[in-house]
Amino acid sequence: MAEIVVITGLSGAGRSAAAGVLEDLGFFVVDNLPTSLVPTIVELAAKPGAGIDHLVLVSGRNHAELLTHVNDLKAAGHRVSMLYLEASTQMLVKRYEATRRRHPFDTDGSGVLEAIERERVALEEVKGAADLVVDTSELNVHQLKDRIVSAFSETGSTSMQVSVESFGYKHGIPLDADIVMDVRFLPNPHWDERLRPFTGRDEPVSEFVLNNEVTQRFLSHLEALLLDVIPSYQSEGRNYLTIAIGCTGGRHRSVAIVEHLVGRLGDHEVKAVASHRDVDGR
Repeated sequence: MAEIVVITGLSGAGRSAAAGVLEDLGFFVVDNLPTSLVPTIVELAAKPGAGIDHLVLVSGRNHAELLTHVNDLKAAGHRVSMLYLEASTQMLVKRYEATRRRHPFDTDGSGVLEAIERERVALEEVKGAADLVVDTSELNVHQLKDRIVSAFSETGSTSMQVSVESFGYKHGIPLDADIVMDVRFLPNPHWDERLRPFTGRDEPVSEFVLNNEVTQRFLSHLEALLLDVIPSYQSEGRNYLTIAIGCTGGRHRSVAIVEHLVGRLGDHEVKAVASHRDVDGR
């Protein structure tokens, strides 16, 4: 059976860019596919001698039909993951203004803003069914590539892919997070002038954040919570889980916690990948 990734989401959110990353990982990509052809393409890819074990389908417009096909493929024994890409309305408008392209939901000339909101409404059910939601609003092409690679580089794996991401509350909460934890209650290295230039990936800051009783108690409780709920997410058919850890700026406390937490989860054979959205400051 084939490993299939279905890419869907808002127009302008980066579906083709994500498909390109997966193509570099060895997936066979079919872009801008009419939804009605999904079963046909999968059937052709599964034929003996086709040589297509990993397939990416970038979905078309009929989103209700798409969910039906995804469910049918899963029932047939294919390993199917659905990746949903979104972005803020402000960013989508900016991208469309830069490309001067017509939005596919602007069928009556009402403009890109109204078209974006129409598409959001139309895709609500699809987003709810997605295995992995990625908000590309603040991601450059390199950050998007890192996110996709971390999620899909081990094709064929049956274990849940866990992404643990640090962020700064002053830059906004990641919209694609499944679990969000606030660590602003921990001692802040920012107020120590010797530590301020470093980040949570550097040993002086890491030691400052981790070597106190409050942090250790928090990490023990958080580790126990995650080890308890991750199997439940997986039993619900989820292949991907995003955990976001936030501090004020996203450079010190949250970064140190994420790096340490990934190691602790690994000790329990939970595959987790660290990423840091705001560590370089914006």
